[in-house]
This record gives sequence, structure tokens and C-alpha cells, in this order.
Amino acid sequence: MTPAGGGGYVEPGGSWRPCWLAAAALGVLVVLDVALPGPRVPSLLWVLVLVAVPGVVASVCLAARRAWTVRVDPGGPDGALSVGRERVALADVDAAHLRAVREGTAGADAGAPVLGGGWSLPRGRTGLPLRLADGRTVLVPTRDPAALGTALLGAVPARGTSARGTSQRADPDTPDGRSGGRGTLGP
Repeated sequence: MTPAGGGGYVEPGGSWRPCWLAAAALGVLVVLDVALPGPRVPSLLWVLVLVAVPGVVASVCLAARRAWTVRVDPGGPDGALSVGRERVALADVDAAHLRAVREGTAGADAGAPVLGGGWSLPRGRTGLPLRLADGRTVLVPTRDPAALGTALLGAVPARGTSARGTSQRADPDTPDGRSGGRGTLGP
């Protein structure tokens, strides 16, 4: 959750802490094997454990960092918000809806997809709802929604909004294009 150079924002998707904890646990086990009396654990088993466990833990940590890192890169005309490999152009983000989310007057649609993939938000993260230019709402997984919202509002280009204060598309199922009192899940 650090500002990147050039006014951007980067929130790492994972930590290396599990790697260090696994290394410490393996170190304690090796010391106990050497210090305690009795039969020793075979050397081949130690070699397998000392290679396999750190390798698996490191690959899981690296995968989390690649899949869930949130980046706001406002640089140039192709500024984008990215979560892992998924990118959303900053020009497609509805700034008025983002302000309404920060004020608590707007939220996410039921069943909104999570940027970066997956069926649900990763553990320890909150979904920051964003409405896109095509009317879809997506959730951005973040540990600090306030900081990400501030970074997005600073990077999103200003554009016109409708009279209702958001750039929400008209609902084709109603005569005047507004949903009235109807919510996402019904009246």
C-alpha cells in the first residue's frame, strides 16, 4: 500500500512472511533433530523436506503476489487500474460513483465480479465497488479501500455525469430509464 513513482499506487497481493515462518519452523525441526537423543531422521528425508516445503511455500507466495497485486498507474493516455493480469482503463471508471461509494450512498451490484478473477474476495481484503463506463460494477480486492479510493479519484479523468449524480446507464425495462425504488434484489 505504497504510492508508486509518478503518483501511482501499489498494494502487494501477498507477503513473504509465510516463507520466513516456514524457514524458521524447519530450522527449529533441524535443531531438535540434532539436539534430542534417539534415532535421527534420515538425511534423504531432510533433503526432500528442505527442498519441497520452501519451494511450495515460495510458489504460493509468488502466485498470490502476481494474482492479487493492485496497481493504479495514471501515466499517459493509457492509465490503468490493474489487479494481477486484469486491467481496467482509468477513463472507464465512473468517478461520480466512486465518490458516492466513499460517502456511503452507493455500493456494488449483487454478484459483481471480482477483478483479478476468482469467485470471491481473497481473505483479508475488502471489495471496493467500481462502476465502469459500460454500466457494469466490479469489485477491486484491497486491504485499504480508503487509500485506493483516494488514488483512483486522483488518477481518474473527470467527465460528465447524469443529472442523478452518476453516469449510470438508463434501465431499458422502465419507461423513463430510471429504476425508481426498485433495488437489485427486488422492491
